[in-house]
Amino acid sequence: MAVDTLLLELGAEELPPTALDALSDAFAAGIEKGLQEAEIPFQSVAAYATPRRLAVQVMGLADKQPDREVERRGPALAAAFKDGAPTKAAEGFARSCGVSVDELIHLETDKGTWLGYREQQQGESVQALLPEMLRKTLQSLPVPKNMRWGSSRVEFSRPVHWLVALYGSDVIAAEALGLQASRTTYGHRFHAPDAIQLEHADSYLTTLENAYVLADRQRRRERIREQVLAEAEVQEANAVIDKDLLVEVSGLVEWPVALTGSFDERFLEVPAECLISSMKANQKYFHLLDDQGKLKPLFITISNIDSADPQQVISGNEKVIRPRLADAAFFYDTDRKRTLASRIPQLESVVFQQQLGSLADKARRNTAIATYIAEQINADVGHAQRAVALAKCDLVTEMVLEFPELQGIMGRYYAEQDGEPADVAQALEEQYLPRFASDNIPQSLTGQALALADRLDTLVGIFGIGQRPTGAKDPFALRRASIGVLNILVKGELSLDLRELLNVAAEQHQGLPKAEGLVEDVLTYMLDRFRAWGQEEGISAEMYLAVRARPVTKPLDFARRLRAVKAFAQREEAAALAAANKRVSNILSKQEHDGSTQVNQDLLQEGAERTLFSAVSASQQQVAPLFSAGDYQQALDALATLREPVDAFFDQVMVMADDNAVRHNRLALLASLQALFLEVADISQLPQ
Repeated sequence: MAVDTLLLELGAEELPPTALDALSDAFAAGIEKGLQEAEIPFQSVAAYATPRRLAVQVMGLADKQPDREVERRGPALAAAFKDGAPTKAAEGFARSCGVSVDELIHLETDKGTWLGYREQQQGESVQALLPEMLRKTLQSLPVPKNMRWGSSRVEFSRPVHWLVALYGSDVIAAEALGLQASRTTYGHRFHAPDAIQLEHADSYLTTLENAYVLADRQRRRERIREQVLAEAEVQEANAVIDKDLLVEVSGLVEWPVALTGSFDERFLEVPAECLISSMKANQKYFHLLDDQGKLKPLFITISNIDSADPQQVISGNEKVIRPRLADAAFFYDTDRKRTLASRIPQLESVVFQQQLGSLADKARRNTAIATYIAEQINADVGHAQRAVALAKCDLVTEMVLEFPELQGIMGRYYAEQDGEPADVAQALEEQYLPRFASDNIPQSLTGQALALADRLDTLVGIFGIGQRPTGAKDPFALRRASIGVLNILVKGELSLDLRELLNVAAEQHQGLPKAEGLVEDVLTYMLDRFRAWGQEEGISAEMYLAVRARPVTKPLDFARRLRAVKAFAQREEAAALAAANKRVSNILSKQEHDGSTQVNQDLLQEGAERTLFSAVSASQQQVAPLFSAGDYQQALDALATLREPVDAFFDQVMVMADDNAVRHNRLALLASLQALFLEVADISQLPQ
């Protein structure tokens, strides 16, 4: 069986840069899946993509499927012969196999003996299998939005122009999207516009590179990164290379060339975030900072041509960016003519959610929640209330209407200009923190109160109108809001009860259609998010379930228990004690035990049960102050010493004694043992 390289390439008009990775990966995955299903051996698959092409290269691909032995089963032996002569069933089966009855074999199975036939089936060639595989893969690509062009009925993300299908040096006779496969590809639109004949599938990358095309996405990104850093070094500046921007820019060029331009220093009077947003969102420029982290009046653009006169390209970009920055300056100057507070009435006409009212309605609810939280965490109540009142005012400013990603940031700038208290201004930006699981939380107490109040109101309100998230739908980002609340309470070390917070939030809503059981519903949903939260710290599902089994409603306390259980699970004694607790739980659940943990020492008969009673009593004295202090890890470490007396008890003592009083006394002893561990978690949930 020969092996060679397969190359498939689809050429098109410029594809959407943000969809390029998904399209490329899906193309490669589809071909790989097809080869695996066809059982054609191969070594590796590589995906390539530029704005004008999607390509897949399969290395070490066998030229055909392996031959295989096919076994067919016919009628049962009893039905195949009658008086030693073959029946019509046997003869019909033989004819279907193309042989005589004498050439059939006997197949022994659990259900008896059957007539059968084995034959060698020749594997089909790559040339025969690839056309359909390619067609199916291209049809199933995750195209964001299809289009048609000309009079063609073909649909794709962009008009397609060429199709390459090579196995080694041979063209595969394939057709897809109205194109006939060939060995013809094209290089850079400007530097190498003529058709290129690929001699062999192995020469794909080098041939394109000679034609000013870097088809490897990672190489192209790395070249852009290196060029941006080199340009920044020349300017004695620090380049900020945003990951998402780098991916998008690499999807816009085939032959990247970094060039540095400048803009008027007067624009630096505008907040840097405004200028950066304009440069990134509109022009896809990388910005530069000085050693103090301040924005420099410079930008780096990635050109798709290696110009003989780069200054002309730079000048063109400088002309384009000037009106963009002028717009940002205009928005900033216009917004500053009014205070944030003067915009509060505008929130009455901005809908938060149709059933939950306007942003002004939300602010009124948030005020009550933030006031309660501020009182609990010793924050300035007046500042918290002021922060709530101003929190959404920047949403109606010109700057945020143009650049929504600046919400909160512009609120802080405008509040500082208006002379608002420092922590109020800071809170306006911090209200959106954390934006994701590992993001920073608000540092100010005012910011924490505002961020918590805003999320809690949204959670209760959206659940209350019956729009809780589903597996595929979470339009109000309630999962993120829940994890944000947990992170603020845990990382901020705020010992607040989540049920109490939700009760306060629910009290601010009137007439919610799903009001019955609302708080418990939201509480359950939020505590269930600890499963995902714990994964960030390497906490397993079993550890989560061990803590979740307890009625813990303070997230800070919940997190401390999770970490303690994680540490305990690493101990040698953990598995044995988990198994013992599981056994205790099973015994107590099956017996008519009243739950009492009061042990009558006079009824302790065996040495092992007296030893366990002494050990449990000593542990109760030792761990009580640890439980009170929330030092669950040290408490579990102390309880780990119970392993030996517990093992001895189960080895030497019959729990279900004939004497009713003795039996109930032993059950009480086990209940007291279980109660010790349940002060932290139900460790019977841990692996045993």
